[in-house]
Amino acid sequence: MGDVKAAGEGARHSTTMRAAARVGLVAFGIVHLLIAWIALQVAWGDGGDASSKGALHTVAQQPFGEAILWVCAFGLWALAVWQVMTALWGHQAVFDDKHRTIKRLSALGRAIVYTAVGLTAARTASGSGGKSEDAKGEGLTADLLSEPAGRVFVASIGLGILAVAAAHVRRGLSGNFTHDLEGEATSGSSRSAVMAVGRTGYVGKGAAIGIVGVLFGWAALSYDAEKAGGLDDALKTVRDQPFGPYLLSLVAIGLAAFGLFCFAWARYVRTR
Repeated sequence: MGDVKAAGEGARHSTTMRAAARVGLVAFGIVHLLIAWIALQVAWGDGGDASSKGALHTVAQQPFGEAILWVCAFGLWALAVWQVMTALWGHQAVFDDKHRTIKRLSALGRAIVYTAVGLTAARTASGSGGKSEDAKGEGLTADLLSEPAGRVFVASIGLGILAVAAAHVRRGLSGNFTHDLEGEATSGSSRSAVMAVGRTGYVGKGAAIGIVGVLFGWAALSYDAEKAGGLDDALKTVRDQPFGPYLLSLVAIGLAAFGLFCFAWARYVRTR
């Protein structure tokens, strides 16, 4: 068991894993910048699909888009592997068992997100996107609502999403995202810029995720699966409110800031 742990730690800290993590983080940043751009179009025009799938379809339409998507997919999967390793063997310096467990569970959650976005990138590159994620989501929500205690379960999903949103906002306001960084990002000349985009990005992304959670709660209360939805539905819901285009523009700025933070994270990523 000790040999497996030592091998895993060595792989997690390797130069190869560090390079792969950087590719994945850059890909994740690009996805968020594209979502932010589409969100601005949704705010002030017809717009498009302001979700990770919509952003990746935008990449696919560019020259060499398919090749870029495959690079993004493998980079995101490498990022997921790194986070799984972190969940298994990371945060050894955290002496409080409860705090260490929370950090490891957070790493596992990030691994799931990176894997899902990577799969979407691969499916988009291969042209096997299938029916829209919104339609799938509404069908799944309808199935859940039709089950005994289904409304409770859908409401629980909404509360879980809100908890993730709150964690993003809290991380942005507290600035503890710097734990994932090293070098000039934490003490050098780049600190102010990194802190600014990190705070804005985490708070903005938390707001966007929180709206998705509210939609699930609304679906549970109204017993209407069509009121649930993903990020695209959430952003369009914001747009349709009073002062919606201005509010959505602020959310887009937050998502763009998170994309820029991913670039900084890739530059200063801490793998130890």
